[in-house]
Amino acid sequence: MAKIRIMLVEDNRILREGISATLKGHKDVMVAAVSDGRHNTLAKTREVKPQVVLMDLGLDSQNSLEIVESVKKDFPSIKIIGMGLAPAQSDILEFVQAGADGFILKNARVRDVIKTIRAVAGGATVLPLPMTGSLFSQVAEHALSRGKRNFRGAMRMTQREKEIIALIVEGMSNKQIAIALNIAIFTVKSHVHNILEKLALHSRLQIAKHARDEIIA
Repeated sequence: MAKIRIMLVEDNRILREGISATLKGHKDVMVAAVSDGRHNTLAKTREVKPQVVLMDLGLDSQNSLEIVESVKKDFPSIKIIGMGLAPAQSDILEFVQAGADGFILKNARVRDVIKTIRAVAGGATVLPLPMTGSLFSQVAEHALSRGKRNFRGAMRMTQREKEIIALIVEGMSNKQIAIALNIAIFTVKSHVHNILEKLALHSRLQIAKHARDEIIA
């Protein structure tokens, strides 16, 4: 039986080693490479040619969405499965819109994780079970099937995104926003990226103009 070649992208060393060890216990999957999500991810992808990439949603070192987009651009046949512990539905939607083929909750049972990997490797799209059948899942499945990324107004802004928009309007840089909100600059960049995607905009100036022109619900 041919094994499903997997690359695991996870910046937490304990989780990375634990997930790798768990997957290696199954005969039909093989962890071909691991990455901490830094700048070696694309190089490792090119080197090992995995069938499936397991990608942590909340990488601290780099924007997870940008990695998904880059992998899909350079290796469109590779399947990507996002992983998160307690992601918001909007976070999963953005991951799917960036090119992911499915999503796994980190607290899922091992057998469900393996089942998801097998299904996605076989061409299926898989969302977390608690979310299937919801309006959200229909929107996400639409994104998967149509490949469209702009759903202006489809998802509400999170409270953190509203805070960041307000600071962008004030003219703050990413570094200044990070200091003001006591969060990492990578986190700010990720939120700005998410805001741009949700509003189908292309720059911080457009975010500021949009915020002035419209009331963000």
